[in-house]
This record gives sequence, C-alpha cells and structure tokens, in this order.
Amino acid sequence: MFYTFIFLPLISALFVPLLYKYFNRLVHTGWFVLVVPLTIFIYLLQYIPGVAAGGTYKYTLSWIPSLDMNIVSYVDGLSLLFGLLISGVGALVIVYSIFYMSKIREALHNFYIYLLMFMGAMLGLVFSDHLLVLYGFWELTSVSSFLLISYWYERKSSRQGALKALLITVLGGFGMLAGFIMMIMMADTYSIREMLANLDVLQNHALFIPAMLCVLLGAFTKSAQFPFGIWLPDAMEAPTPVSSYLHSATMVKAGIYLVARMTPIFGGSSVWFWLVAGIGIITLLYGSLTALRQTDLKAMLAYSTISQLGLIMCLLGVGSLAVYFGASDSGTVFGVAGFAALFHLFNHSTFKGSLFMVVGIIDHETGRRDIRYLGGLMQVMPITFTIALVGGLSMAGLPPFNGFLSKEMFFAAVNEVSQAGIFGLSKIGLLFPIIAWVASIFTFVYCMIFIFKTFGGQYRPEKLTRKVHEAPWGMLFSPILLGLLVLFIFFFPNVLGKYILTPALTAMLPMTPMSSYDLKISAWHGLNLELVMTIGVIVVGLLLFKSSKRWVQAMRNYPQGLTLNHWYNKGLSGTERFSTSLTNGYMTGSLRHYLIYTFTFFVIVLISSLLLLYGIRFDFSNDAAISIFDVGLVLGMVIAAGTVLLAGNRIVAIVALGALGYMVAMFFVIFRAPDLALTQMVVETVSTLLFLLCFYHLPKLKKQIERVPFKLTNLIISLAMGLTVTLLALSANGHKLFEPITSFFENSYKLAGAKNIVNAILVDFRGFDTMLEISVLAVAGLGVYILVHQRSKGREQHENE
Repeated sequence: MFYTFIFLPLISALFVPLLYKYFNRLVHTGWFVLVVPLTIFIYLLQYIPGVAAGGTYKYTLSWIPSLDMNIVSYVDGLSLLFGLLISGVGALVIVYSIFYMSKIREALHNFYIYLLMFMGAMLGLVFSDHLLVLYGFWELTSVSSFLLISYWYERKSSRQGALKALLITVLGGFGMLAGFIMMIMMADTYSIREMLANLDVLQNHALFIPAMLCVLLGAFTKSAQFPFGIWLPDAMEAPTPVSSYLHSATMVKAGIYLVARMTPIFGGSSVWFWLVAGIGIITLLYGSLTALRQTDLKAMLAYSTISQLGLIMCLLGVGSLAVYFGASDSGTVFGVAGFAALFHLFNHSTFKGSLFMVVGIIDHETGRRDIRYLGGLMQVMPITFTIALVGGLSMAGLPPFNGFLSKEMFFAAVNEVSQAGIFGLSKIGLLFPIIAWVASIFTFVYCMIFIFKTFGGQYRPEKLTRKVHEAPWGMLFSPILLGLLVLFIFFFPNVLGKYILTPALTAMLPMTPMSSYDLKISAWHGLNLELVMTIGVIVVGLLLFKSSKRWVQAMRNYPQGLTLNHWYNKGLSGTERFSTSLTNGYMTGSLRHYLIYTFTFFVIVLISSLLLLYGIRFDFSNDAAISIFDVGLVLGMVIAAGTVLLAGNRIVAIVALGALGYMVAMFFVIFRAPDLALTQMVVETVSTLLFLLCFYHLPKLKKQIERVPFKLTNLIISLAMGLTVTLLALSANGHKLFEPITSFFENSYKLAGAKNIVNAILVDFRGFDTMLEISVLAVAGLGVYILVHQRSKGREQHENE
C-alpha cells in the first residue's frame, strides 16, 4: 500500500496524455492531477500520531535481490516532514496552476507529466533508505526540473536556465554518487540505518573526509549554496507554479534534506561544521546582498531563496555540534539549533510559496515583473497586497508571523555558537552573529522594497501592458491558504513543533534523547540579546529603506564582470571555444585520419601496457599440433581476402567474401564447435544472398583499377597493428592467471536449462550485453526511420509549395 501511494505520481503521469486528449476541452487537466497530491497528503497524515510517539516504519520492495538492490523506504519524522511538504504544497501549486496556465495555449499534458515526475522523484528521494536508490531519485529530480524549467523551450533564456541548472546539479550529483560509493565501501552496506549502527567504522576510516566532501558537493549544488547558487535565478524562467514548487518548497530543499539525513554520520566533525555552517552563513549574506540589486520580482525572490537556504544550512551546521557534545547540556543547546533549522524550513515553504504566487499574479494581471514599472497596486489588488504583506513581513522576521519565531531561534543559535569554544570558534566565532545580523538587515530591506515599491506609491497604469484587476479566486486560494498558515503557526507553533518538528529532530539527532529538550516555541522570551538584535534589524533596516534610492542604485551598478554569473558564462564559453577548436583540429572528414587516430591509440596503449607490466610472455608447450588442414585453410583465407581487395567485379568480390566466411566455419568444425560452425554458415549464406540482391543493381566497377599511392604511414600503422594483435594473442595464451571458466559454461544445462551452450551464453549468462546490443540496433533503426520519414515529409512540403 505504501509504495502504491509513493509511486502514484509516476504512475499517474502515464495517463495524463489521455486525460488531456479527451477531456481538456471540457475541464482543465489539472483537476484530474490534483487528486494525486491530495491523496498522498491525506495518506501521509495517518503516520503523524505514530511518528510523534516515536515510531518508525520500514517498507521493502524487492527489485534486484541478487545485487542486494531493494527499494527500502523508511518513514520517520524527517522523511514525513518532507513528504507532507512535497504533497501538501504540491496540491496548492496545482490548484494555482489550473488558473494560471491556459488550457488553450499551453501544452498542459507536458507540464503535468513533468510536475508529477518531479513530485514522484522527490517522494522517492526523501523516503529512500538505500543509498543508490536515493541517488537514482536524486538525479530524476534534476532531469524533471530541467524539463520544467525549459517548459517554454521556445525562449532562449528558458533553455539556457534549464541547461545551467542541469549542469550544476548533475555535476554535484556525480560527486555525491562518489561519496555514496565510498560510504558503501566503508560500511559494507547500502542502508543509511545500518550505517548509523556502525558509526565507529565510518568515522575512523581514511575515506571518511573524502566521502563527506563529495556528499556535501551534491547537497550544496542542489540547495543553491555559495558559489553554486547561480543556477537558481536563471531557473526563474520557468512558469511561476514551477518556481513556487521547485524553488521554495521542494527541489532546493533536497540538499537541505541530505545534510539533515547525513548529520548523525558526519556531524561532530570540525570539517562538517565549518563547511555546512560557514558556507551557509556566507550564502545568507551573499543572497541578501544580491537580492537588493534586482529589479525583477522573481529574481529578487530567487536570491532571497538562496539567502534563506543559507540560513537553514547554517542552522544545520550549528545543530551538528549536538553530535559532538552528545547528551550533555551543550548538546541539548545546539540540538535546538537543528530544531530551528527544521522550523524555518517549514516556515520558508509557507511564506516563500505564497510570495512566488503573488509575483505570478502580478505578472499575470499587469504583464510586468520589473519593479521600476510597478507601484500603487494595493488600490486595485487589495487581496494580493494583503498576501504579499503577510509573506513579506514573515520573511523579514517580524511578528505576528511565523518567520519571526524561527528568526529569533536563529539569532539564539549563532549567539550560542560564538561561545562554543571548540573548532577555533573562540577566535572567530563572533563573526556568526555579526554576519547573521547584517544579512538580516538586508533581508528586511529587500522585503520592504518588494512590498512597498510594488504595492505602495503612485499607481501608473500607463506603464503596464494590461488593464489591472484583482486575480480570480482560483489564483488567490493557494496563497491565501499559505498566508493563513503563516499566521496560524505564529499563534499555535507548538502544534507543529510537537507532532512534526520534534519527531523530525529525533530522526536528525538520534543520539540525544528528546526528553532533554525544552522545545516549547513562544513569541516572547523576555528582554534578551535576540530581541535587541531584532529591534536593531528593524531600526537600521527602516533607515536604509528610507534612503534606498541613494545606495541601492549604486549596488545595481556593480560591475557585471565581477559577478559569479559572468565567470560561469565566461568559463562555459571558453570551454566551448576550446572544444570546438580541438574538435575541428582532428575532425577532418577523412576516414583515413580517423583510422590512424584509432589504431595509433590502440597500439600505444596496449604495447605500453605489455611492456610496463612485463606481459609479453610466450608459452607454446600446451599448443595443439598444426595439421595440413589448418595450413590449407589459412592459405585459402588469405587468397579469398586478397581476391576481395583486388576483384574488378562486385559479384566476384561478394563470392570471395562468402568463401572467406565459409572457411572460417570450417575452422569451427576442425575445432569441434559444430554449433558455431552452423551459425557461421547460416549468417554467411544470408549475408551473401543479401549482398548479391543489393549489389546486382549497382553500376559495375571500373575495369581499370585506380592505382593507390604508397603511403609509409599506412604501412607502419598496419605492421604495428598486426604486431600488437599478434603479441596480445600470444601473450594472453601464455598467461594463466585464473582457472578457465570452461567447466562453468559446460554446466549450462543445470544452470540455465539449455542444451545449447552457445545460446545459453548469449541469452542467459550475458543477457544484459545482448539486450543492450539489441537496444542499440533498435535505436539506430529508429533513427534511420525518422531521418527517412523527415526527408520524405520535407520533399512533400516542397512539392506542395
């Protein structure tokens, strides 16, 4: 039952084209798709009581038992938190997209297929306990997000944004795979749960730090941490429902999930702390500063997302100190930082999801996203303004909104870490609260710009491309619900804390008993340093906002040549130029040159290997005697091959080629391989007949054979190639490193139920190889068919014109 619901999005995606084809004219396809996330969300709700009581649930689906590859899923507090976000926010996004996406002008079947594919990949990712299965779903999120970002593929910017996201996240995914492989080698298991039971083996292994670095590379690229976050703003070219779903609630949170899941394994290490907390705090400052420079509302929210993800990552790094201190009082204090990370993760999904939807409404109703053309929209869009006010003030960290609660906990965490006294924090730990406070001021300023530069000031309808009015109820429903959730969490935060966040923290920090935590969330903690920092953020932030015209424009004039995007584009274009010049240098269009490259490489590698590894060894002691039949067949094969080369008539060449094949079949007979001989004779007969049928209709060869000029290079390469193959064959015959596997294959009847050894080898023992060969032929045939079909179609169009 569990896997039925988890794989429901992937299964449902198969039926979307049919629903779109037959029902889209009557009802928007999104109404059918909406059933999927709603069903999953309702199904996952039943786990809340059990998980809140400390229970966990394990499910196993047999996949490739012989390779120990089973889809093992684990439902605990952490996976349940992400599962509820994926399905719950997914349902709201689909409701929003029903009214945002036109069922007439848009290819909705593609949109919802990609969306369901992504949803299924995310669910598979967060519930996977098997590392390689987790990696498979991880890369599926990259592929499906690529399709979603490039949904409007006719736009160059959409294609470029999708490509950038794919390159960076897949690169990180490859690094993460290397880390996973090292973890599997260290622990001798694929299961994350079993690794947690053998932490001593992992933490004392020489590959511990390399594996950690590789895993973090995958997490940082996916969650847009500095300096990899350049892909996220370009991904805003996707439709707004995609931005609201992928870049506020799900995809970018995959990296956060990975860090949280790996904290029990790698937490407590100084390298882990400095990378996670350090990169996180830098990303927080970088994102908040860069958001101020933006004039496009979606770009501003994109960089604000980067900033908020940095905040969550920093909290996870601080929370990982709980692994170092264990069940002590310090461990409890830093464990609360992990709780704050999960709390802000949930809060961010609510207020940022609503803000992205607000931007979509503004773009949909005004035709503008550039803040320089907007203003005064509260007069004509009061409901949208209210939603923006709730979401914006929550992101700024002001009461009475949920962002205020988690921001206060963030300030408390960085203040505590500055006094930790380990990992060199006694010297530079003060930088954490300073950077956090400065970044929070900039966050406050861009939130004010977002709200009041868009909805306040003078209304200028002449700057807009459409007649503005309030959005339809369908587009307002989802952001209103998220806004109400923002308020509800502020007034009743412990409902979320008790049933969702505390079990998630238990999964992230299982070494510390939850009974030692005081996880009561409240808006008032008395007059403390965190409150003073918040007041300072508001006061300084308001002063900077009032004078923003003077200094924000100066930030927007920041030289493009010094931005990360510029260096990425320059590096990519430089790589393309280098590869183009290199390719043009050796891709001459000459088959002779290509053969020279191939044979030269072959000779150099093999001869070097034989010499360096002392592999040249001849042993003729066990060779069979050469009979007169062998000599005769070899001479006959040489004569047949020469006839093929020198024939002046195609029919003669084909007959000689067939004779060569038949003599090879005779060798199989002499070597007592009748099955191979029969197969060879059948293949040669069919091939010869097909050649004769085809070549009979071709023009005759020229009677005078053109003299081929002598080339010394050809002679040298030919002799070297012949010598290499001869040495390789003789040396292989002289080395007996392992017992022959002949006896294994001779037992084919018992192993595979096959009386024919050759067929058993082809079908059973190397079945995957044969299947791939067939797949290659099928793909090649399909390609030829498409090319021929397109060519004939082009001719028909040309004739009609």
